[in-house]
Amino acid sequence: MTNPSPIDDVAIGGEVIRLGQFLKFAGLLDSGGNVKEAIIDGLVAVNGEVDRRRGRQLQLGDIVSFDGRRVRVCP
Repeated sequence: MTNPSPIDDVAIGGEVIRLGQFLKFAGLLDSGGNVKEAIIDGLVAVNGEVDRRRGRQLQLGDIVSFDGRRVRVCP
């Protein structure tokens, strides 16, 4: 059995952020077009579940997964 990837903490300087913004802010993707495509294609998960809403409001403690990386929303 393999260990899951480590979780990196990314401070957002507030309490909420949209999923699309967070993917760019955390450095998981570099453009809005790439973000939109990855989300629509079902390649992004929030707290272990695929979410296809770019505007989803992430809360502190949420874990976003993409391309083998996991990042946690921190204050």
